[in-house]
Amino acid sequence: MSMSKCLLVTVLLAAAAWQPVAAQVRRCTTSEGMDIYTDRACPDVGAVERPPEPVAPRAGAKERGGGCARNLRELVQEINGAFDARDANRLAGVYNWAGMSGSAAYAALERLDALVQQPLIGIYPVMPVERSEEAPPESLAVADGSEPPPRPRQAPVALRVEQTLANGSTPSRTVFGLQKYFGCWWIKG
Repeated sequence: MSMSKCLLVTVLLAAAAWQPVAAQVRRCTTSEGMDIYTDRACPDVGAVERPPEPVAPRAGAKERGGGCARNLRELVQEINGAFDARDANRLAGVYNWAGMSGSAAYAALERLDALVQQPLIGIYPVMPVERSEEAPPESLAVADGSEPPPRPRQAPVALRVEQTLANGSTPSRTVFGLQKYFGCWWIKG
């Protein structure tokens, strides 16, 4: 076999074996107690992998709950706090990064940073679309004349973040999907 054919076979085998590697997002904590999410080693960004001793909160500052959001109310409170503080790292703390590549993680973090810089109007649930049956309202009555039992309340499938752009009047809307993962609620893409 000629040298060029050997080289071609080697390159093709290497290309077939190549798999994209997902970036490892590290949660680092600065000496001031601020969380930073990065793919770099914590000491490279002036932080440590373990949280420092608790720092007393500033007067009038809202205390951050920390940990994962066990219910949607906690998730919305954390998102709201991230927007109030204009803190993309705090918003990143409730973002589901699982399985994301490095370039996708960088793009998502830049997007989160741009979002928290815009004025927040509100955070609203997006409910699942109910598939209605093509039946007239009269058919909803039960044979004995009573009303049918109410349908169970469904959980939202997403959160809609309503904002204005920097000019304060142009509306902006972002929809984050919701995902329950390891017993915690997270936003995604």
